[in-house]
Amino acid sequence: MANGRREDFIEAATKLEVAYALSAGDERVTERRDEIALMAAIRANLVKYTAGAGRGRENIERDIRQLLSRAVMADGILDVFKSAGLDQPDLSILSDEFLAEVGQVKEKNLAVETLRRLLADEINARSRSNIVEATKLSDRLDDTLRRYHNRAVDSVQVIEELLALAKDITAANSRSAELGLSNEELAFYDALAENGSAKELMAHEQLRILAQLLSKTIRNSATIDWTRKESVRAKMRIEVRKLLARYGYPPDLQKAAVDLVIRQAEALAAGWE
Repeated sequence: MANGRREDFIEAATKLEVAYALSAGDERVTERRDEIALMAAIRANLVKYTAGAGRGRENIERDIRQLLSRAVMADGILDVFKSAGLDQPDLSILSDEFLAEVGQVKEKNLAVETLRRLLADEINARSRSNIVEATKLSDRLDDTLRRYHNRAVDSVQVIEELLALAKDITAANSRSAELGLSNEELAFYDALAENGSAKELMAHEQLRILAQLLSKTIRNSATIDWTRKESVRAKMRIEVRKLLARYGYPPDLQKAAVDLVIRQAEALAAGWE
């Protein structure tokens, strides 16, 4: 196959996988699943066995996309990586088997980069819904990568730590159900519990109820473009402070908690429009 036609096929097959992922629920598409899978398999083999000599950046990028495209759901192929056309990867679709496969890749730098991208994109997505959780995850990722670049840990160790972080992120998805909170309420719960001494001084049930009330109060206070209106923000801060005082949140910690709660509300605001 001529190089130009090979590249055209790889590009078209990648777009086909993305299109399938975006419309997999349509019965008309489901009927063509086997044909799409065949095109994906041909593309995979072309990428794997007909790459030119050398390890240029373009080839590395293709290898990463190919590794990521092996994440397969029961209803078909899903290329989860942003460069293939989707906005955000979703770690919830990554099975233990897929993570194990990444960990066994011979070129360890490829495995590290693949995991770094998945984790960074997932954490970035979470920063729009839970800034406390996202900040902690980001700090953990940065610390792991810093030690790797400083040669404090080798490639095998860093892969193990990144895999552990990926699994912890996936496990964190069940926290809201365990606490009996919505994802939005959980974000406010985390904002209130960020100060360890406040969490120790207040009973868990108080924090849980307070998080629910905060979510309701802030939504009721929010107006169109409220993040740009200082008068609305000032009123919201007063309402939040009243709630904290009513439920016994430590007075010396209230200002920091109010600031964090408002920041969290601003992060969530885009999804309320």
